[in-house]
Amino acid sequence: MKTLIQKNSIDTFQKLNETLSLFTESDLNKIPYEGSWTAGQVVQHIILADSGFPQLFAGKTEKTTRKPDEKVKDIDALFLNFNLKMDAPVFLIPEKKEYNKNDLNLKLLKIESELLECAENYDLTLTSLDFQLPGFDHFTFYEWIDFALVHTQRHTNQLNKIFKSLNNL
Repeated sequence: MKTLIQKNSIDTFQKLNETLSLFTESDLNKIPYEGSWTAGQVVQHIILADSGFPQLFAGKTEKTTRKPDEKVKDIDALFLNFNLKMDAPVFLIPEKKEYNKNDLNLKLLKIESELLECAENYDLTLTSLDFQLPGFDHFTFYEWIDFALVHTQRHTNQLNKIFKSLNNL
């Protein structure tokens, strides 16, 4: 379980970093089409959503009375459905501002490192009681890391679409 989630973490963030590296500093802050965030805003949204796992994992937990990966199928089905348009909760909406690629990269590196450390140091079968996603019951630590990864994969796909739009590909 730990080895798989760690490999998925590394692969997910590698793909995100490869995609982000395609953007010039100026393209990072261009709106590609009406109703879209800039690439910088998308990355900031990922940062907002995927931050804080060490604090969450250090919080209140309980022993899980179901399969620890039971909700993974539902999480993946929802977030990897690229035809489904979702609205971010208010607290995850990125600020409209000029983003710096290096700053974003440093924050992403920190998040990747934290997710890997959490996967290594915590019992991933425990259920976290301190926070839950709207529409879902409490997640196990394993499900939380899966959420972070599929959420990142969803927005890596969005960044690819933004890049293609900006470059008429």
